[in-house]
Amino acid sequence: MEANKVVLRFKNGSLMKGNTSDFFPNKKDFHLTLLDGKIIKIITEDLKAIFFVKDFIGDKNRDKIYNDDVPGGGKKLQVKFPDGEVIIGFSQGYSSCRPGFFIVSADKGENNERVYIVNSATEKVTFL
Repeated sequence: MEANKVVLRFKNGSLMKGNTSDFFPNKKDFHLTLLDGKIIKIITEDLKAIFFVKDFIGDKNRDKIYNDDVPGGGKKLQVKFPDGEVIIGFSQGYSSCRPGFFIVSADKGENNERVYIVNSATEKVTFL
């Protein structure tokens, strides 16, 4: 299985970058291969979100414009986190009863291919 490039954002505000090939939403943990090659075990519940990215550089100064449509992407929603961050995207499988859910950004130009959001890390999820 090919490894996914991911940026992990933890509930405590920390960040890690690396690759994973064993993340599954129904598992409680997975392994991250850091950029220096070290492999560590990650507990999913410790995370805010997993950003599956195109590259590790990104563009932090880019203004996000959440106006794109994602055919077959599901329902459009806004996710607000306690730290003030807001993400807008489309989800086919949002349920507050699950540990988390995937969204595809409503801004196709950003670096994220998709994002797995941990439900316990959200402040509010609103359908748009």
